[in-house]
Amino acid sequence: MTRSTDSGRSRQAVGVTLRVDMGVHGALGPGKIHLLELIGKHGSISEAGRVMGMSYRRAWRLVDELNSMFREPVVAARAGGARGGGTHLTELGEEVVRRYRRMERKTAGAVEKHLRALEARLATAPPEAEGKEAAGTQGDKPGD
Repeated sequence: MTRSTDSGRSRQAVGVTLRVDMGVHGALGPGKIHLLELIGKHGSISEAGRVMGMSYRRAWRLVDELNSMFREPVVAARAGGARGGGTHLTELGEEVVRRYRRMERKTAGAVEKHLRALEARLATAPPEAEGKEAAGTQGDKPGD
């Protein structure tokens, strides 16, 4: 989500990113949840990885990590057929996604007032833009 600033430029909106630490089992965050959602949509680890811009190997490792995190798998293989099989989210996988998204919404709602207060106090331009603007005012040629 982007918001327009007073100067007409847009910037990324202030928000909260939820990461659920699962102790020795690792962590559950927006990337893994998005991967699960894409596997559910496409029925394919490789397609989900491609959509996210990651290799099949990386996507498969994340799925393996997720499957090892819980007592039951969250992603399972689908038997071959006309389309050659694929993968799907298990009931638990769908529940994990639902619960994560619910926690994400509740967290965002709980901190909304504080985020807006912090957002209102942000500088008008991101730090990297201020540096570029300042450098551009000194001239392009030596001796200017």
